[in-house]
Amino acid sequence: MNPAIDRILSVDRLAFEDRAYINSSRESAGGRGINASCVIHSFGGQTLAVATSGGPTGKRLAKYLEEYGFPFSLVPIRNEIRTNLTVTDKHGLTVNLNEAGPKLSAAEIARFERVLRGALENASWLMLCGSLPPGPGGAPPASLYARLITLARKKKVRTLLHTGGEALSEGIEARPTVVTPNQHEAERLLGRMLLTRTHFFEAAERIRGMGPESVVLSLGRRGAVAAFAGGVMEALPPPVQAVSPIGAGDALAAGYTWALARGANCPDALRWGVAAGTASAQLPGMQFASLAQTTEIYKQVELRSAD
Repeated sequence: MNPAIDRILSVDRLAFEDRAYINSSRESAGGRGINASCVIHSFGGQTLAVATSGGPTGKRLAKYLEEYGFPFSLVPIRNEIRTNLTVTDKHGLTVNLNEAGPKLSAAEIARFERVLRGALENASWLMLCGSLPPGPGGAPPASLYARLITLARKKKVRTLLHTGGEALSEGIEARPTVVTPNQHEAERLLGRMLLTRTHFFEAAERIRGMGPESVVLSLGRRGAVAAFAGGVMEALPPPVQAVSPIGAGDALAAGYTWALARGANCPDALRWGVAAGTASAQLPGMQFASLAQTTEIYKQVELRSAD
């Protein structure tokens, strides 16, 4: 709903109140849903990316998407889509600067819903990813994801909600199949800091009690904690050198969904998701690991029960 052109700058080092020198700069199509499609496509899965597109930036978005090789459907809007800036150094320290996105009219939001309704006819999963841009009143249409989750359920399509803020809190109430918040998003949702292993387990269970069938709480280099119908467990990745962790959470959500779509159970899907996020964090810029790279990490991910 709120795609972007991602500009990624790699610098020698990031330090407070000191200059950094740019080593490289590149652009790509961005947004959590597009990132997820990149991962699923590279794993051999079938994916359709649905996004808004407007202005010169939207034309560049379409150009990059054509190069990625998977099908996409762009819903035209009047205003120009956003540009996001990511600055990362060789140690993995990263700064993310995101624009809010273009203001959408009620007619544009309705058009997006119609396009998505048609796409659901051939879908097994609907991944609702990323932030929502401002709506007609200036605030994001936070209830949109909840409406789409309800629509998908009527069509027997499973749903994954990968967002934060009000879109997450309202979307959860529509009972998606799974939600995949990161630590900061979970802390804002629950109104408390999460500091310990026990906190993570409690948070996953509490969020699951709000409506979703399953919860995968993404914890960066610490892996993830998940709450399923069968209990709570954590997936611990091997220690790796994180070069660029931006997008790793998107890879986790994509790897998890890809595995479930292939018939994996929830614990094994969690293992695949953590492997995908960990493998992608080792790559520079906004790159995502291949299935072969992810499989190597998958072999080293450890599953542990909360007991």
